[in-house]
This record gives sequence, structure tokens and C-alpha cells, in this order.
Amino acid sequence: MGTDANEGFHFSSLVQGLNLVYGLVENGDFEATPSKGFPSESITEGPTEIPTWKSNGTVELVESGEKQGGMILIVPQGRHAVRVGNDAEISQEIHVDKGSIYSVTFCAARTCAQLESLNVSAASASQNIDLQTLYNVQGWNPYAVSFNAMEESIRLVFKNPGMEDDPTCGPIIDNIAIKKLFTPDRPKDNAVTNGDFEEGPWMFRNASLGVLLPTNLDEETSSLPGWIVESNRAIRFIDSDHYAVPQGKRAIELLSGKEGIISQMVETKADKLYSLTFSLGHADDKCKEPLAVMAFAGDQAQNIHYTPNSNSTYQIANLNFTAKADRTRIAFYSVYYNTRSDDMSSLCGPVVDDVRVWFSGSNGLGGLGIVRLGLVILGLVWVIV
Repeated sequence: MGTDANEGFHFSSLVQGLNLVYGLVENGDFEATPSKGFPSESITEGPTEIPTWKSNGTVELVESGEKQGGMILIVPQGRHAVRVGNDAEISQEIHVDKGSIYSVTFCAARTCAQLESLNVSAASASQNIDLQTLYNVQGWNPYAVSFNAMEESIRLVFKNPGMEDDPTCGPIIDNIAIKKLFTPDRPKDNAVTNGDFEEGPWMFRNASLGVLLPTNLDEETSSLPGWIVESNRAIRFIDSDHYAVPQGKRAIELLSGKEGIISQMVETKADKLYSLTFSLGHADDKCKEPLAVMAFAGDQAQNIHYTPNSNSTYQIANLNFTAKADRTRIAFYSVYYNTRSDDMSSLCGPVVDDVRVWFSGSNGLGGLGIVRLGLVILGLVWVIV
């Protein structure tokens, strides 16, 4: 399914009864009305009914603007969301294509506990998402996790593993969507898989926060095909609708310094000279400079600073290296811990896009165009940057 086809749809499946390929899971936004009405509309006491979802433990539908003590509960999108209390969970059976890789995007916010986390499991995959780190002042974030569909039906589970003094404390969950992933073919002149980051998790067109990709060390089941996130903090998958993206519609914004590392193992030939090139940019999200990345290719590392240019929001960076084996690790992380200048706390960082590894003894840059060769036009004069 192409990227253009999965940006803004809000339905549960392509055709009723067929396996889910992309979009909101059934009642993934929790806006479907329970048979007895929403809690604010019902006088009946008892467990909250959530259409199409099974629940266990203290699970409740919350409404935008609802208060708990002196705190207003955050509903990421729409009017309603679900809060899961101590050791509580919600789950739904989803029909999928056996043997395919899927990514689940969801929005989550913490409430009254400082160390809240959320366990997301599907098929045999299970991952804890730490909600302690606030990546922005809005109090919630979209996240993505991935899994391999080993059967034609999987149980998608969101569980609060915490045990707080207040049993109603727990994460708020909203906007749960799924996308079947496809690993792009590598170009003939590039050893990097998905180097343009065009294939990745579901993104909601009306959400301007991108999608956080937490730690994932399995390149076979990554929400960003070909890449893994090595560190204990997330990186951000961004789109051109809300950010400045060097090439195409998608890119990666590096957050949290050394705590946000993205990497890939690429095929090389020992003792051959290669070049790692990539676009380094500013997301145009009011991120305070300086911006810089540490780029790795095999045993080579280089600190590269983004240099603002009035004609562009990005530049082309290059790192030459000699391969030592038939596979070489390339990796990136932000040199600094950057925040936005408008709120002084939302995390941000440099943008990386259009990553290429090519054998420098060949015509590896053929067909890339003037911009990707690192050439810019100033007036009528060619200048190599």
C-alpha cells in the first residue's frame, strides 16, 4: 500500500470482513457510543462498556475536559479516550495477513503517576513504553510498535503494569491504528534499505507531533523497515505536512542526544572504499540551534553541524570509510539535547533523510540530481558545498 494511500483515512478496514491492512482498528478512537451511553450521559453504575474492546480491571472511558481532583485529564484526539488503571488492560482481536509485519500507532498520555508505562503486546511481541519522558508540552505523544503476524488473527493488548496507591491512576490511550509494512527494494546504487524513510508507521494527518519510535533492536520487525532504534529514548518519524523534510514526505528527527540512536547494517565488500551521504536539516519546528549529528560508518565517526542556509532547510553531508567486512554498521545520533525555543521544554533535534551508502569507485551517485550531489546554485555560479 503506497504512502499516499495511508495518511488520512479513519476507518477500521478497507472492506468490511477483510483483513486489516491500514487505518484505525475498530473503535480505535473510542468514539463509538456504548449501549448505555457514555459514563457522563448514563445513570447506570458499573464497569465501563467499550464497544468492540474487551477489558479487564479498572478501565474507564474518559471525556475531554473531565477532572480528577485538581487535574484535567488529557484526551489526545476527539472527545473520548480510555484510561487503564492498576494491572488493567484492554484488548481486541484483529484479522491480519499471516507472515506479514505490522506497525501499531497509538496515542498515550500519563495521568497522576510519575513512573507510568504501558505494555503493548500483539502475537508473540511485547514491549513496554515508558511514559515518564514528556517529549512535548501537550502531555501526550503518538507511539509506534511493530510485530510479526504469526497467525491470521492476533490479540492486540494494551496493559498498565503499574501498581499505584490510587488504582485509577494509569495511562490514557487513544487513536489506535494499524498498518501493514512493506520493506522497499534497495536502489541499485545504494546499499541502504529505506534510506529515504518513506516506509514507516501509520501517521495521522491531523496530528502535528509525528510518531515516536521507541527502542527496537529487531531489524526484521521494525516500524521503520531496515532500521533499528538502539537506545533507551525514542526518535521521531516526521512528515512534510507538519515539518520541513529534505526529500519526499518522510524523515527522521533525532531526539535526546546519545539516548536516541538509529542504525542499520548495510552490505559492503571488505577493503573497498565507500561514501555515506545523507541530508542533514532543520525540521522548522522552532528547535534551538546548534544542531549537529554524530554519524558512524564502520570504524569512522564524524561530528557534522547543520549550517543554516537562507536558500534551504537542509544540507548534504558526507563521510568516507573503508569497509572491514561484508556488513557495515551506519548510525546517527544528535550531538546535543535540543528543545524548542517557544516552550523551552519540547524535545527536538536535527533531521536526517535520504541516507545513501555507495561504492565510491563506481558511479554510485548517478541519477541523484544536482541537489543530492551537494551542489547548489548561487546566482549563475556553481559552488561545491
